[in-house]
Amino acid sequence: MIHDPLFDGDRVLLPGEDASVPARVLGAAAVREADPDAAPPEIRTLAGEILFVSSVHQAGLRRFCEVNGIPLRVRPDVWGDLLEPFLDTSFTHRERMANLERLAAVGLDADETARIRERVGPLMAAYNSVHWDWNHLGLADLLDAAFGTLVPEELRIPPRERDAFRGWATGIANRADGERPTAR
Repeated sequence: MIHDPLFDGDRVLLPGEDASVPARVLGAAAVREADPDAAPPEIRTLAGEILFVSSVHQAGLRRFCEVNGIPLRVRPDVWGDLLEPFLDTSFTHRERMANLERLAAVGLDADETARIRERVGPLMAAYNSVHWDWNHLGLADLLDAAFGTLVPEELRIPPRERDAFRGWATGIANRADGERPTAR
């Protein structure tokens, strides 16, 4: 979910996803780092969460980080590279090889990359058949596809499996830190 936050001093108010999910307050002390220039802008917490902020709040996120001494960090977009084949775009052999090289640089070899793409392929193909994105798909899109209503219900991740799926996907996004996700 992409949040429309309210930045208030050393806190961020994150509205709930829907009526069943309450709003959340995140203190600056719980934020490890942020990337206002990511697509969409990201907040990474000390607990390992990756939270997404609407791009209209990019400047507010940047100010919040500056005021509260939160580091800004640009990371490789692991899911952007993993989901590239599902864009409504064709790629040259050279572009596909560069993509695999970026993934290898974060510890994802060609076999693991293929397994991940196979796992999320039906979900992302259905998502982008509605979305028609030709520029970028990333972790926020994967989670929207997995938990949202844009794809057929039989392809979505069931509620009881969502925490595990989010953990698996976030672990992969953190590969740029040299972390290895747990097998799920």
